[in-house]
Amino acid sequence: MRELEGRVAVVFGAGSAGRGLSNGEAAALAYADAGAVVAAVDRDAAEAARVAAAITGAGGTALAVTADVTDDGAVARAVARIVDTLGVPHVLHNNVGAVVPGEVTGLDLADWNRGLAINLTSAYLTCRHTLPHLRAAGRGAIVNVSSLAAIRDTGYVYPVYSAAKAGLDQLTVSLALTYAREGIRANALLPGLIDTPMVREQVVDDPDALAARHEASPTGRMGSPHDVAQAAVFLASDRAAYVNGVCLPVDGGLSARSR
Repeated sequence: MRELEGRVAVVFGAGSAGRGLSNGEAAALAYADAGAVVAAVDRDAAEAARVAAAITGAGGTALAVTADVTDDGAVARAVARIVDTLGVPHVLHNNVGAVVPGEVTGLDLADWNRGLAINLTSAYLTCRHTLPHLRAAGRGAIVNVSSLAAIRDTGYVYPVYSAAKAGLDQLTVSLALTYAREGIRANALLPGLIDTPMVREQVVDDPDALAARHEASPTGRMGSPHDVAQAAVFLASDRAAYVNGVCLPVDGGLSARSR
């Protein structure tokens, strides 16, 4: 039997913002491959449907759900639909994130608040509406996708992104300690240099920049969304039954470097 057989995994941010495999899509596919029934949630209805179709096309079971995770009402409706259709989730996977570049004096308040809403408040909202169901069931695993930028300088100037992801780490720790005795675990993944569509779009006209990202990793290559997804499956599974409140870098060793 596959390790997530018969379980329900909800992936918020399951689509891709560009061509290629995103962290969210990789997670949705990996959960399905491990036997889970997957709710693929994205603000882009076509992306949610595409990922769900990929899962069902491979013999799995999936539900496409459209929701903007910065909208409290939309998240509440999405969670209610998932519970009504698939049952109480076993796994809540928060993947939504976006870089908002610019140093502090160059960011207006709207951009700052947008960065916090996408990268931090979104996870608060999904947890707020999902946790009552997990608590009633007496079990659950929350996997939050943070970033290496939460714990160290990455060489890029995006203070609101770094601050929000650091906040997400501490939200994860708080969730882990608050609900541990109710059978609910919470952990975070901190991806480092990962080869995603968003990264490819940023360096599409600069092959040297892409090569530099590969070279910056101790492994000599960027990681793939599959690397992050496999770590997520581990944290969601019974193999990680005693892993709680951990913020786990998935970075090829980059965080171990002094610089």
